[in-house]
Amino acid sequence: MPVCNGALIRRTRCHLVALVFACVGILAFAAEAISGAKIETPYGESQIEMELHQVPDAPVYYVIGRPGVPGADNEGLSSNAGFVVTEKGVVVYDALGTPALGYRLLMKIREVTDKPVEIVVAGHYHADHVYGLQAFEEHTDATIWAQQAALQYLSSPGAERRLEQRREALFPWVDESTRLVAPDKTYTDRTVLDMGDTQIELLHIGPAHAPDDTIMIVHRYNVVFSGDLIFGGRLPFLGGENVDTRRWLDGLAYLQSLEPSPRFIIPGHGDADENPQASIRFTRNYIEFLRRQMGQAVDNLVPFAEAYGSTDWSDYEDVPTFDAANRGNAYEVYLGMEKELFD
Repeated sequence: MPVCNGALIRRTRCHLVALVFACVGILAFAAEAISGAKIETPYGESQIEMELHQVPDAPVYYVIGRPGVPGADNEGLSSNAGFVVTEKGVVVYDALGTPALGYRLLMKIREVTDKPVEIVVAGHYHADHVYGLQAFEEHTDATIWAQQAALQYLSSPGAERRLEQRREALFPWVDESTRLVAPDKTYTDRTVLDMGDTQIELLHIGPAHAPDDTIMIVHRYNVVFSGDLIFGGRLPFLGGENVDTRRWLDGLAYLQSLEPSPRFIIPGHGDADENPQASIRFTRNYIEFLRRQMGQAVDNLVPFAEAYGSTDWSDYEDVPTFDAANRGNAYEVYLGMEKELFD
């Protein structure tokens, strides 16, 4: 009786899956060329356009989410994600906000390469970045990596509350079959993934936007996936009980200090940038401005509403997300500055 070789079976399975996805990817590419075309996924139909971009002169690709909060108008596509094609396979950073979007990202990968997806990095465990992990868990043999603080979120009541909220806000793309996917491997401060022709470094920058904030540096091409440390062309979102603007500024300072300086940054939200220092500087200046204005108000016992109304916001009021984000950001910083008085 012949003996089955597990490794051979796994490789054969991966080749067959890659072939299927290559065919599906070609069909999907043609479908997306038709305005409003519906794309079938194992998680239901998806209609929102998802355009794949490439970093100049590098096998690094990314998709850009829409402005605004996740909802029916954007199908939950409010964040960015991307991937790197390496000698040893594909490394993905973030998986988007629904299983259908994660599957479509996988289809985008298959438009570029038939190499296996070896690793998926969760930049941080917020819903708009990780619900797509389900597609990668169910349709690839990838290892999912995250910073170890992600495990605390997964076991928290907030994780289940957010899932219930998204089942309402993003139905049918998030429904009763949607589930949270835990990482297979975690790291503490830093880890390096040897992908043959390039090393990919994961660094813990949190708690800043989230406790488990991870940036990913693709060293050979000098490209950084910054996660939500940077919102390209938008005001960052500073809400949430775990936001730490002091550590956020430390993380931005670290990005500014990198040698060689990054030539390209793919942020967690907003446009990617060939002038990374400008994006870093904008976000840093905004957070420093909020801390300075709200900190002075706290020191002088000025109520928040009065402090907000008397602040000159002219440097930021034309930024697209100002109306949606700025007041909430200022209030969160005000509360944070109050808390720091007792630290």
